Amino acid sequence: MAYTPELIAEMEILALYNLDNVQEGIKVHNNATNKCQAAITRLHEKGLVTQADGGYLTSLGLDAAEHAQALLTILTPQHA
Repeated sequence: MAYTPELIAEMEILALYNLDNVQEGIKVHNNATNKCQAAITRLHEKGLVTQADGGYLTSLGLDAAEHAQALLTILTPQHA
């Protein structure tokens, strides 16, 4: 399975969530890029976020965001 541009956009949205405070959601506004609006809609359709324009992470969404952010941490070069 390849990382499609759509999946990458969804992971970028998941990376925006603050995992230290699950009561902190996000909102994708009307003036956001079409890519961002489509990604958050897909995340909602998959049951990862509570609203079609963002909202809070669901339990499944929290798991996905944790994995997405962990992968980003692992793959990002660390400079000593």
